[in-house]
Amino acid sequence: MLKQKIILIGNGMAGIRTLEEIIKKDPNQFEITVFGEEPHPNYNRILLSSVLQGDASIESIVLNSYEWYEENQIELFTGDPIVKVDTKSQTVLSKNGLSRSYDQLIFATGSNPFMLPLPGADKEGVIAFRNIQDCETMIDTAKNYKKAAVIGGGLLGLEAARGLLNLNMEVEVIHIADYLMERQLDNQAGKMLKEGLEQQGMTFRLNAHTERITGNKRVDGVQFKDGSKLDADLVVMAVGIKPNVALAKDSGLDTNRAILVNDYMQTSVPNVYAVGECAEHNGIVYGLVAPLYEQGKALAEHICANEALSEPGYQGSIVYTQLKVSGVDVFSAGRFQDGDKTKSIRVHDEFEGIFKKVVVEDNKVIGAVLFGDTSDSPRLLTMMRNGQDISKMSKVAILPSENESDEKESVVVGMSDSETICGCNGVSKGDIVKAINEQGLSTVEQVKACTNASRSCGGCKPLVADLLAVTTGEEASNQKEPICGCTDLSHEEVAAEIKDKGLSYVREVMNVLGWTSENGCSKCRPAVNYYLGLNNPIEYEDDSTSKFVNERLHANIQNDGTFSVVPRMYGGVTNPEQLRKIADVADKYKVPLLKVTGGQRIDLLGVPKEDLPNVWSDLGMRSGYAYGKSIRTVKTCVGENFCRFGTQDSIGLGIQIEKKYEGLSTPHKVKMAVSACPRNCAESGIKDIGIVGVEGSWEIYVGGNGGVDLRSAELFSKVETDQEVLDTISAFLQFYREDARYLERTSHWVERVGLEHIKKALENEEKRAQLIERVELALTKQHDPWNEVLESKDKQQALYEKKEVEVTN
Repeated sequence: MLKQKIILIGNGMAGIRTLEEIIKKDPNQFEITVFGEEPHPNYNRILLSSVLQGDASIESIVLNSYEWYEENQIELFTGDPIVKVDTKSQTVLSKNGLSRSYDQLIFATGSNPFMLPLPGADKEGVIAFRNIQDCETMIDTAKNYKKAAVIGGGLLGLEAARGLLNLNMEVEVIHIADYLMERQLDNQAGKMLKEGLEQQGMTFRLNAHTERITGNKRVDGVQFKDGSKLDADLVVMAVGIKPNVALAKDSGLDTNRAILVNDYMQTSVPNVYAVGECAEHNGIVYGLVAPLYEQGKALAEHICANEALSEPGYQGSIVYTQLKVSGVDVFSAGRFQDGDKTKSIRVHDEFEGIFKKVVVEDNKVIGAVLFGDTSDSPRLLTMMRNGQDISKMSKVAILPSENESDEKESVVVGMSDSETICGCNGVSKGDIVKAINEQGLSTVEQVKACTNASRSCGGCKPLVADLLAVTTGEEASNQKEPICGCTDLSHEEVAAEIKDKGLSYVREVMNVLGWTSENGCSKCRPAVNYYLGLNNPIEYEDDSTSKFVNERLHANIQNDGTFSVVPRMYGGVTNPEQLRKIADVADKYKVPLLKVTGGQRIDLLGVPKEDLPNVWSDLGMRSGYAYGKSIRTVKTCVGENFCRFGTQDSIGLGIQIEKKYEGLSTPHKVKMAVSACPRNCAESGIKDIGIVGVEGSWEIYVGGNGGVDLRSAELFSKVETDQEVLDTISAFLQFYREDARYLERTSHWVERVGLEHIKKALENEEKRAQLIERVELALTKQHDPWNEVLESKDKQQALYEKKEVEVTN
């Protein structure tokens, strides 16, 4: 039986959730292809503010990894949006020229940020806050500029402002209304929010009407209609979104504000659907995640039913918001502004910073605003959804958190099974309790993996933890963080069990340690593979099927499905022969882009997968490991031989270090640098390990990070000889390899365990010698992966030969 072809236009949260629901209902019925505009897998857009604020990495907000697409046989094209749809022939054409036919087409094109049409809005330094690239732009800007203006006092604007404050910029929020978040809060709560944020360092200009953005090529300020001006090196517009419907209009779909859909998310064209922020249902366009997920579920049920429109479809959603705005909990739902026929219950505690307002009409709760304490939100939302009569209920029954008893029980105790715990994903108390009891769940992470509760905004995580504690009888504070949802064992416990039980294979670990999923997942398999190799570096055969796609293929995948090749240049030093080889290879294989990397190497970008072995062979150079969880590169300055300020031979030491530790596997990527003097031209101060030459000695710095989570390295020790440098690096690296959790950068590890703890451990001469001995043992097993592939026809055939049906991951 031929599979029906589904094409999803858009790789965001609403569209991929729809596919998850389809796969859950019938994993074998469809052949699925996804085209996304951004060069990333599906990520949690709600948590972009956490990335900007430094509380999360880009990797940590990915909802569906490349491996997930591969495991579910989904063909994914990132960085390649659809530009044309022919609804008569039922085909689509991508920006890169790919053509695909479909049986069912789903538009999930989301929204675009609304940019005010102000004079000067096109200047450099004027951006929106909508995607990962915007985050990266703000982070880069903060390195060189100090004054930022955020236009928009809604949630997105405030989160952007909080992030810019964390990046040490001066921030002023410009808002056209007279209080903040007027769509989610009433006047009193909005004013309380402003007071709280001012204490954090934000400044505000309310009732402000922006007239123009000033500057020459780059923005230098904002001018207002009253003639006043604000200096700014960066302007972030966070004034709203507009549905992305241009492609739909060009394709002949009926649109209004967005693409018009019925209860089954069908558009005006047969076999074409729309879901998410680009869809308009009964005159409403929803911008919050919970309604979008409800739409996705309804669409999946309809597509999988394969029958007439008999099943109930999407019936609309109660609009509510549960947020954490710069550390302050906020909830609002329904009609929360006072009216002629409404009455309100109000609680206002200025000492505790708490405000609660429940709006009642005809003895029913029709709206609510909670500020500072949102624990009553599930109960209020259920009352609104059920139209519950509250005429005989007390204030404490409506707001249980106002119970003045000294021993307050968790709000989840009094909740009925039908009440919602996770509004974003529509998960009730009963759903979670059933999963805990039937599947023996014991951690919040397992509940999230099993039920999706807390997977989106994360605001319900405390309630999930409370419910878990109530159901299992175990205090939430005592719950460890498991390696993933397949097991309740932590990273440390898995590593210890491998060592204690002498386990040798990934599947053996999962079987012996009682994994709930037979094959594990893309989160635990690479970790288990790493711990096995760490425990037995000589005899263990690396399991390539348990590695991330970049490490499996020894090259970095790009947004168009091609790969980049970065050959090794020790210490950033090259010669004419290597440069000629690179140029010849670039010509021969028509490499579209050559770029010098920040690690002082040359990156060949745009190489098709099937060409990789031949490119490596013709280069005749070793792998630069630019793709690996391993030692990457050692950046150097020119050193004492050429620089007037150089005090040491930085190039010589850098090459020595890079050759010694080349290819050593580590929990995460490790970057090093050697600078010949404190001017730090090689950026040693933001590397995992940085070496700085001073008169007659070397200073060693550790735990730096020049990426999203910018962190300065800390001084670890000062030594006199090159050998002492190598011994210190060996001991530090091996301690990191054995003590850190898989995918934990040195910066995060140093912060978690403390630099003094690491220093104290390495001051023990016996332990230090043992660590050096173990890393030397691991280094004896190192080999060049490119040569290994070139020597194996089987690997070339299995991994690199082009097949008729190929999944891009």
